[in-house]
Amino acid sequence: MTEVHPARADVSAADRDTAHRHLADLFAGIAVGRFPPADGAVEVLPHPGGPVAGVLSFTAHHVVVADVDPTWVHDRLPPGDLAAPLGARFLAALGDVLGSDHDSVDIVLVAAARPAPPHLELVPVDAAGDHPRLARAARYRSGVRAWTTADGAGLVLIGQGLGGRWETAFEVAPEARGRGLGAVLATAARHLVPDHRPVFAQVAPGNLPSLRSLLAAGYAPVGGELLYPVGPAGEGATGLLASRSTRAGDR
Repeated sequence: MTEVHPARADVSAADRDTAHRHLADLFAGIAVGRFPPADGAVEVLPHPGGPVAGVLSFTAHHVVVADVDPTWVHDRLPPGDLAAPLGARFLAALGDVLGSDHDSVDIVLVAAARPAPPHLELVPVDAAGDHPRLARAARYRSGVRAWTTADGAGLVLIGQGLGGRWETAFEVAPEARGRGLGAVLATAARHLVPDHRPVFAQVAPGNLPSLRSLLAAGYAPVGGELLYPVGPAGEGATGLLASRSTRAGDR
């Protein structure tokens, strides 16, 4: 049996553009309740550009987004095992191929944009600042924009992630927690995204405060995923992931 080399080095610009458009259509459909078929399939798409690769999970349907050979992927996933694409063994093997560390599997949620400015006074901040939340966001998103509340107790950001989808993350200062500010910030993100695009959010399953905040702000769970920071052209990540807060939107 011939050993399949896992990494792909033959991905063209046209291939990346096709993958980007496929993902954009996928996320646009999911935002309005149009999901992939529950057919047990595992799609493999090349890295479309941008800072992350990943594995996306929906009901009985998975999408591996990375510069890896599809045969290598399918050889490592037992037929009919719907949990395997997000299983620890496959995710670790994929991370080794990509040269990227990875974090936990996240729940993915989405909400529709809302017109008009948010009903909250927000102060723009430099997205290249030294706040840990901003540093983390820059590893997973491009075009990050960020705001704090007038009193500095909360931070909310938006940026473009996999497939160009708009994503949000937020953080609440320890002394301001337990008052509903997380839900207010998550709601504000729905007013901040441009062009009335849907906004996605990721949260670790154990991060119940953030999950409750997102649900209260009108976000609906649509799937799960694990992302690998790889750089704009699948270059591989450097350094360790920043530690995540247990009381804030995760990405």
